[in-house]
Amino acid sequence: MIFNRQDSKQTILIVDDEPANLRVLKKMLEEQYRLIFAKSGEEALRLVQRELPNLILLDVMMPGMTGFEVCEKLKADPLSKPVPIIFVTALSDEVDEAKGFDVGAVDYITKPVSPAVVKARVRTHLSLVQADDLRRTRLQVIQRLGRASEYKDNETGMHIMRMSHFSKIIALAYGLSEFAADNLLHAAPMHDIGKIGIPDSIMLKPGKLTEEEFTIMKTHPEIGAEILGDSDSDLIALAKVVSLTHHEKFDGSGYPKGLKGEEIPIEGRIVAIADVFDALTSKRPYKEAWTVEQAMDFIESQSGKHFDPELVVLFQQCLPSILYIKQRWQD
Repeated sequence: MIFNRQDSKQTILIVDDEPANLRVLKKMLEEQYRLIFAKSGEEALRLVQRELPNLILLDVMMPGMTGFEVCEKLKADPLSKPVPIIFVTALSDEVDEAKGFDVGAVDYITKPVSPAVVKARVRTHLSLVQADDLRRTRLQVIQRLGRASEYKDNETGMHIMRMSHFSKIIALAYGLSEFAADNLLHAAPMHDIGKIGIPDSIMLKPGKLTEEEFTIMKTHPEIGAEILGDSDSDLIALAKVVSLTHHEKFDGSGYPKGLKGEEIPIEGRIVAIADVFDALTSKRPYKEAWTVEQAMDFIESQSGKHFDPELVVLFQQCLPSILYIKQRWQD
């Protein structure tokens, strides 16, 4: 399977059995985009296998395979599923529109087409694709940096996975939106990225740290914040907040800033309890795993001290879901 991109322009596949319609759309779009054409559904499917476009303008009523059928096949293929499909059709019945959205189209343009409408819809949906791609790339960078930090720690990748999912569960219980909870799920793996900057003699020391060594260890939240820097990405900005605040304590005795109560961002408070619970209930070279009961007793004893009391209550309520995650991603 070969995908050719001959220039930097985004590629649009236009599918219509009427040559006149192809010519109209070609005239509207050829200056800004690279265009490829198909006169049938079958030809469109073959073209997509050979060259994946950035967007598809698809006629509905065609002899042989209809646009609805073409759309269903494209959305069933993982390769072409992400490509946005806009139906270009004379159909205007609400039932037809509903069917189009059901099979996976992102929009409708009604014939006879308006150049302004066509250009605006195409531009909008290509921009959404670019935004999704950018977010996906940033997420991959964050995940890889999170994995890099594991090489400087005696914690496992499964710890990162578990505490991230714990954080999402708590966030949803607290009332954060699904989007905000997902952001926290993806940002939480960066909580200890600053450990990259801590000397191995401290990070990998098997015994208890001296007071001087612990002072150096306590710089890792600020190192993490410096690594992540200032970003216009909401995900990276959140990762910076998590890195900087997950060792703060509700009573103000934490580090690096000694923040107290709601001075600590809610994401930092959530990650703190998720991180500690998993660390306590996991085996490490320097300790055996605590039982869930022992860990919960400790967390409850730290309500209002280390942890936000409201989050302690929510954590207790969410414990069945937490334990499911713990079982699913065992070391």
